[in-house]
Amino acid sequence: MLMNLETLDWDESMCQFFGVNKKMLPKICSSAEIYGHIRHGAMKGKPIAGCLGDQQAALFGQHCFQRGEAKCTYGTGCFMLSNTGTDIVQSQHGLLTTVAYKVGSGPAIYALEGAVAIGGEVVRWLRDNLKIISSSSEVEQLSGTVDSTHDLYFVPAFSGLYAPYWDPTARGLIIGITAYTNNAHIARAALEAVCFQVCEILESMDADSGIKLQCLRTDGGMTKNKQFLGMQADILGISVECRAESAEATAMGAGMAAAMALGIWNVEKLPGEALTYNPDMGDKEREQKLAKWKDAVQRSRNWVG
Repeated sequence: MLMNLETLDWDESMCQFFGVNKKMLPKICSSAEIYGHIRHGAMKGKPIAGCLGDQQAALFGQHCFQRGEAKCTYGTGCFMLSNTGTDIVQSQHGLLTTVAYKVGSGPAIYALEGAVAIGGEVVRWLRDNLKIISSSSEVEQLSGTVDSTHDLYFVPAFSGLYAPYWDPTARGLIIGITAYTNNAHIARAALEAVCFQVCEILESMDADSGIKLQCLRTDGGMTKNKQFLGMQADILGISVECRAESAEATAMGAGMAAAMALGIWNVEKLPGEALTYNPDMGDKEREQKLAKWKDAVQRSRNWVG
């Protein structure tokens, strides 16, 4: 919160606001350069050469080097970043503006970021709280026993909503329950909830950047669920790409940055074959489902306080 996005240096006004002496702060370096060398232990003398934040590293690891390329990491929460190139795009739709990366003396590349509080955490909740599955991997099989949620919607706002709402007063709800609702419908609605939340971030990114995303690259634990990735493609209305080799894209990105700083790696294609999931859902059905999801979200808000 102290760095100026334009100058890439500590911002004088922010430092004064927070009462921080700039002389106490370290030098800001790029994402890929030699910062020093390890002094002790088995790796003594080895250079430390890559430094990227968690989600920025995943963007880098997913080779999102062009403006308009985006990735989403599906972990406990979900984090989606879209490359905006050298443009600093100040969001008007509930997203964060951040530096994506800067390689050595090259220009800074910026990104828009959106966060979902409850991603894979909703599967853990089904397992540990509702106990309708005994392991996380079972959610795919259970949700696959029904062809739809039959108008059941699950808003997992357990502690409020993140992007694009930023509403701490919201709380979780399941709406549309009928006498025929069973565990499988709830499991499917939980997976769709993650997809809907990511879709709302994508809508904000498209609106802020003026670039309509054509493909979303994915990584993280939830990408092992093929049914889920198909749902995500349907709800986004664009293709979703997943590579088994990129499941740990954060670690890969940090390693890539270090290798670039040492001159031992150049930008190449992502390793391994990509599994691409294309949408099968029609536009009319997608629009209807999104409208009902947004209605459910509004009903979840202003519950606390």
